[in-house]
Amino acid sequence: MHEILTLQLGHRANYLATHFWNAQESYFNYETESERSIIDHDIHFRPGKGPSGEDTYTPRTLIYDLKGGFGSLRKWGGLYDQGDIEDDSKNLWNGSVVKQQDTPIPQSEYQKALDEGIEEPPKLSTKTVGYWSDFTHVFYHPRSIVQINDYELGSTILPFDKWSSGEDLFSSLDKEHDLLDRDFRPWAEECDQIQGVQIFAGADDAWGGFASSYIESLRDEYSKTPLWFWGLEEDARQSQRTKQQLRTVNMARSLQGISVMASMYIPLAIPLYLPPYIRLDQTSQWHVAGLFSMAVESMTVPTRQRPDSLKRGLLSDFEAALNVNGNQRIANLQCSAIEPSLHSHIPKDAATGGHDPRIITSSMEDLEGEIDKANSKLDMTFSTGQPSQTALSLRQWEKANHVFGKVESLRGTPLPERVMSDEDEASSRKRQRLASLPTNEKYHSPLPYPLLNSFPEILTDAVVSTNATIIRASLSTTTQISKRAKGLQNIISRQPNIVDREAFLNGLGEIAEAYEEGWDSDSDENSD
Repeated sequence: MHEILTLQLGHRANYLATHFWNAQESYFNYETESERSIIDHDIHFRPGKGPSGEDTYTPRTLIYDLKGGFGSLRKWGGLYDQGDIEDDSKNLWNGSVVKQQDTPIPQSEYQKALDEGIEEPPKLSTKTVGYWSDFTHVFYHPRSIVQINDYELGSTILPFDKWSSGEDLFSSLDKEHDLLDRDFRPWAEECDQIQGVQIFAGADDAWGGFASSYIESLRDEYSKTPLWFWGLEEDARQSQRTKQQLRTVNMARSLQGISVMASMYIPLAIPLYLPPYIRLDQTSQWHVAGLFSMAVESMTVPTRQRPDSLKRGLLSDFEAALNVNGNQRIANLQCSAIEPSLHSHIPKDAATGGHDPRIITSSMEDLEGEIDKANSKLDMTFSTGQPSQTALSLRQWEKANHVFGKVESLRGTPLPERVMSDEDEASSRKRQRLASLPTNEKYHSPLPYPLLNSFPEILTDAVVSTNATIIRASLSTTTQISKRAKGLQNIISRQPNIVDREAFLNGLGEIAEAYEEGWDSDSDENSD
């Protein structure tokens, strides 16, 4: 079934993942069984049985967060009550147990309304969303919930902000429990043919170190499985100087350490330039994660499309197009919302996946060409440059970039009548390589990005139509990554008290070399 497992590591990652899961849930069609969604739900959801024998469908995900990070969400409740599933932790201790329970965090009014089945729940705002669980639409399996009690969310006494703290925490927990055996392996063993693992985590705090150790363990056990890391970064320019330096070092360690083990590493930072149709509260994790989700979910929608309805692109297909020279595992993410005049072409039922992409009127034949012409330059770049970069200098910085490989995803418009066959696409890729041209894989989905009532109002009406929006997203490997690695290398070289400084700098230098124009994997052999 080409399942994808998800790892959510940390509070910021869980905000992003909650938006992701809400979007997946919206693609289910509960009203009519005759209209099959173009999304293959089995890729991200697992079927099961509830305590009363009812069918359940829960995300294939593991959710890690610190103490106090889950808000009102409980491990038990919803679909399962404690006792419905065997809890292995009961076998770890034979003595008496004294329970200490913190005062539970009350449910948000929005969650209460969802539980009561109210069709129009209270409107969410930055004031009413205090936790990612305040706006979740899905039920999670109890095995998904993993609370880490060694640290507390938001603690100033023992902050979880150093990369090494994350490494130490994973090492400690793994020695005590063997995290892969306890947490990950049961999910992997349920898969028929695993497509890959997507990992959401902070890259500029301790979760980067935790993720690095986790990915190292996964790579040892699942050597050929695609591991995709989405690394969240805060705007270090808004921090105090000391905190800014710490975040920059953490970010550089994640880039250098994780990219050599992950199949693909995609940085996620607030774009330095935001187009006029975006109104973002950068202090709200709900807002920021919503913007990230719009790009991430749109970029990966081809990985869960039914192959009998649309062209499906597996994570391994994306990697083949992006990692051209075999050592290019870091990609830039970009996206745009499409211009308003094209929104009139969104099929009314496309948001639910009920639209038949084969039914296309003659007036839509050149729609993709119009969009290509109007949006040749995507206007939001989520992989920022150096912390001192400005929006203007970033645009100048990007102008001379050489593209090695690119994958594009256009969603929310009907399919063109003329679609290349698999043989034609293979022939096109071969011609591109022979001519030393960048590889460019294109995917298309008629499904627009859904703007649910759990999604913040960060888009102006100019790019919104019937609670949905057309999105074009791309991943690319370019020389910009070399420039970024060199910029970080320059910053780290001036930092005092860096552990393993030379190895650290050499690692960043190797990344920079891999993305220089004209670089070839065999160049070292011919350098003599």
